Amino acid sequence: MSASIPSAPPQPVSRPSAIRDLSVLLAGGSGGLGAAAAEYLIKDGARLHVSYSHDQERAQALEPIAALHQADLTQAADRKRLLDEVGPLYGLVVFVGTPARVSAEASFEDVLRQSIDVNFAGPLLLAREAAARMKAEGTRGAIVLLSSMQAMHVVAGSTPYATAKAALGFGARILAKECRGRTDIRVNVVAPGVTDAGMAQASIASGKYQRFLDEDVIPRYGRATDVARAVRFLLEPDCYITGQVIAVDGGLSL
Repeated sequence: MSASIPSAPPQPVSRPSAIRDLSVLLAGGSGGLGAAAAEYLIKDGARLHVSYSHDQERAQALEPIAALHQADLTQAADRKRLLDEVGPLYGLVVFVGTPARVSAEASFEDVLRQSIDVNFAGPLLLAREAAARMKAEGTRGAIVLLSSMQAMHVVAGSTPYATAKAALGFGARILAKECRGRTDIRVNVVAPGVTDAGMAQASIASGKYQRFLDEDVIPRYGRATDVARAVRFLLEPDCYITGQVIAVDGGLSL
């Protein structure tokens, strides 16, 4: 009786990226979270655009892989110019944000108003304006907004930041409902937790969040790539998710 020949192990099947050659704008995407998402998307062959508000030097680090655009999303003229420059879009991800910390030099009211403008109004208005263009062009696209775990979990002293981010999540869900169905423009929100990138870096370095590790609340701090993977998933053209706020926080909001 002849011995059987063992079959070769199955080889992974590679498939072309569904995002290849699609135009994606990372608004405010020159920071740590945006740069991580840009690396994922450029490997997938997306045509990337990145906008920045003030820090041109930081944005230029992404110039080899993305077209750069300056825009202040709190200004209607800047939002229009940005969308005009980018042209027809498949995907929009809005990373713009400010920590909105109240200091001795700034009044609570001033910080709250700035936070509403930067963390809520600018991003939501850009998302709505981009969605309107997608509809007019017949594009079946995807929009992802960045909120925060603080919008889902009450943190003392976070009123200016958390309130604006919570409003952003609710506004995004309304937009998703308005865009669902045959227009198929999906709108979702990613809510990072304590992530060792962007605005939370300084707080982590100061030891502010060390107790979450000491008390075994989370296994580790989040990484920029954790957020980037969630963004990448929600941008997939065949993704069946819309109107959701997805916490990428290791369970902190629980």
